[in-house]
Amino acid sequence: MSSALYEIPCRRIDGTEADLSEFRGKVLLIVNVASKCGFTPQYKGLEELYEKYRDRGLEILGFPCNQFLGQEPGDENQISEFCELNFGVTFPLFAKIDVNGDDTHPLYAHLKSEAPGLLGTRAVKWNFTKFLVDREGKVVRRISTNTEPADIAGEIEALL
Repeated sequence: MSSALYEIPCRRIDGTEADLSEFRGKVLLIVNVASKCGFTPQYKGLEELYEKYRDRGLEILGFPCNQFLGQEPGDENQISEFCELNFGVTFPLFAKIDVNGDDTHPLYAHLKSEAPGLLGTRAVKWNFTKFLVDREGKVVRRISTNTEPADIAGEIEALL
């Protein structure tokens, strides 16, 4: 179970440094999130998946991103408070990152290279794009923004 994924450094939403090694052996759903997006209500569905499957080994990792029409304008404290108050989010949130362009976070460079989008495109097209990762750290699939979290429950169960 050695995957480059687990060595990628990240910063939690509270500012503490981390890497993904603490999630080794878990099924991961990695999502670029935003607070002012038409898909923001997906936070509720993500939290429901997390509550249902976390005891079986699912981790949902939220990475706020402000690259799509400025739909994540807040700072980390505002984002954290918004998620907790409006959606009761308990899954791990990380510091705001870029998912596209020159400053793409290394995690998203890895995810996009392992699971290209439609017609091989690398760019993340919008907020709430989801990447499903198996227990060995292999990126299984990129999942569209339009796909509701509940609609991937079967895929998650199969990996658990």
